[in-house]
Amino acid sequence: MTPGPCRRTLAMPGRPAADTVGAGAPVGSGRLPPPVGLYLHVPFCVSLCPYCDFPVVTGRSTRGPGSRMPRFVAALHVELDLRADALDASVGTGRSGLETVYLGGGTPSLLGAAAVGGLLEHVARRFGIAADAEITLEANPGPAERGDLAGIRAAGVTRLSLGAQSLQAAELRALGRRHHPEDVANAVGEVRAAGFPSLSLDLLTDVPGQTVVSWRATLEATLALAPDHVSAYVLTLEDPDADGLTGPSGDHLPVRAGARRWRERARRAQDEDRAAEMDALTDALLAPAGFVRYELSNHARPGHESRHNLGYWRRQPMAAVGPGAHAFDGVAARSWNAARLDGWLAALEPDGDRTGPAQLPPGGRTPLGDVDIRVERAILGLRLSDGIDAEVAADPLVAPALAWAEESGLAEHAEGRHRLTPRGRLLSNEVLRRMLP
Repeated sequence: MTPGPCRRTLAMPGRPAADTVGAGAPVGSGRLPPPVGLYLHVPFCVSLCPYCDFPVVTGRSTRGPGSRMPRFVAALHVELDLRADALDASVGTGRSGLETVYLGGGTPSLLGAAAVGGLLEHVARRFGIAADAEITLEANPGPAERGDLAGIRAAGVTRLSLGAQSLQAAELRALGRRHHPEDVANAVGEVRAAGFPSLSLDLLTDVPGQTVVSWRATLEATLALAPDHVSAYVLTLEDPDADGLTGPSGDHLPVRAGARRWRERARRAQDEDRAAEMDALTDALLAPAGFVRYELSNHARPGHESRHNLGYWRRQPMAAVGPGAHAFDGVAARSWNAARLDGWLAALEPDGDRTGPAQLPPGGRTPLGDVDIRVERAILGLRLSDGIDAEVAADPLVAPALAWAEESGLAEHAEGRHRLTPRGRLLSNEVLRRMLP
């Protein structure tokens, strides 16, 4: 499924150097701004793709008599109440309704329409949902995984994000995906028949066995399906274990041995020059078809940009529930739930291992100082095609790196804005790394 804050985690400087506290604990003594969005992480998949870093459980936890999905849904309702209670205390009860709700995973479509509807009703009751809110749900294209799309639409979901990843059969097999290219087309037909106002397709580049020719074929097949939004992410193969993100309070799960071997092989087959050619081809095909690249990896027809993801990149306050989910208080603290489902359930279930009432699940919090906030504004702003304004660009923490980037042809200055060039998009990590304190 979709990498990046679009689902759910937002990799920022300093994470997860943190206090191990319940995620979302109140910070500071003043009133905090209310969240504009809510992320719900659903950690269930039928199988685990070897490149996936998101908190996911599979097998008997997902299917059959031992499925933990019913327990998960019940516990998620408990966490929603606990989070809403905390917001009532820290922000107040006169909040405006949420502008976005995002059910990510995992494969949230596996929950079923009734469970999705019940969760959205609970969110509306405790958090409020604006009349024109964007409500996104992620689904896999396979017939056994995409669920009852008509029922999910009737439950209130307005935007469907399909994890296609590729429209080439050999590449899907190489990625460990269960679906076939024709499943994507069939799923798109069901999405349109169900009446979803917006459809996004997620794709990956620089994957094992992929060529510029096969990427062109995937893009042409994608355009034939007429989605409203396309996410085209370069396959990123990180090591959350080495980065210290998989401990008891970490937001990642340990990488399985088989997946680690797969990543080592895939990493050796990747090629930066080929990835750059694919990126240029993406613009060459999508832009004439009416798509605008509004973020490093995201393209949309006007009016179909992911409002939820834009909230992350614009540093808007976000609430979050579910194992591994990330929240931001809108001021100076990021927090997350630990990724391990067992610990999350134990804190929330009536028959958990604790004594006493339900409590916020384990997790962590990273307070942001003045330096962190200033650097974040620049780093997240430069992910967007609009870039950053003159005030952010002139910050002494930002200006030297930006000047280097502009001298190197990686950034440009026009009409009072500073933004990355096409080459700068490909080397964005190098540009942004130079801004870190």
